[in-house]
Amino acid sequence: MQENIIRAAIAYDFDDTLAPGNMQEHSFIPKLGIPKEEFWADANQMGFDHDMDGILAYMQFMLEKSREKGIPIKRQDFIDYGRGIRFFPGVEQYFDRITAYARTQNIILDHHIISSGLREFISGTAIAGHFRNIFASGFKYNDQDEAEWAALAVNYTNKTQYLFRINKGIDNSYDNKRVNQHIPEHERPVAFERMIYIGDGETDVPSMKMMNYQGGATIAVFNTEAEPRPGKMSSREICREMIQLNRVDHIVPADYSEGSKLDELIKLHIDKIRINENLKHYKDDQD
Repeated sequence: MQENIIRAAIAYDFDDTLAPGNMQEHSFIPKLGIPKEEFWADANQMGFDHDMDGILAYMQFMLEKSREKGIPIKRQDFIDYGRGIRFFPGVEQYFDRITAYARTQNIILDHHIISSGLREFISGTAIAGHFRNIFASGFKYNDQDEAEWAALAVNYTNKTQYLFRINKGIDNSYDNKRVNQHIPEHERPVAFERMIYIGDGETDVPSMKMMNYQGGATIAVFNTEAEPRPGKMSSREICREMIQLNRVDHIVPADYSEGSKLDELIKLHIDKIRINENLKHYKDDQD
């Protein structure tokens, strides 16, 4: 039986999944000259005081603190902050390698970001060109290309809609008609069982639960070098709890290097996608 070419997808959270910490902590918050703990505490307090969505609160707080400090807030400034983001081991070499591996299985593999972080920052990173879509929070800009309002806020519950956008082949955030439209399963470009979701913690739970329910695969990664905050669980402990509660299929260190546990696990799931597709067609041949 000749293997048919199929499309598959991997969706990634960004913060603490591809890069350690929150993306604003790499370059933006240091430029403000305030401790990161203070920045997030004040942003969270703004959300509490005004009963705001937490993502909208931190985005508004970014603009307020930038104006207060006289720091430019043009689109290019935010893109430039992304250039300073550092990644987990192996990330920058991983995408070409894993895409090529999938191609040996006659699989066209697309990579997508689904993040509560900022699309502008991500678009400035060294890995931005590997993604079919960067579904992330972002700003609206005025005629001078200065950020003036939150255009999109991706929080931990509405992340799930972007999995359906990938499933249905919708490469934007604004088309709500098509994402809610009934499309027969066989007409969807990427079936859920040909999707993998990679995240790092509790904010990814709704997406992971939905992915598991739909037949996809889920992987939680943890930072082996992160110092646990006082009174908080470590990254590894959070992942262990997630697997104990059956919220995720696998937990592994956030190491994307060739031959790492994560690298081998993703390849196994690519193999599984190929095998399941072949079995499906073998069954069809018996009808």
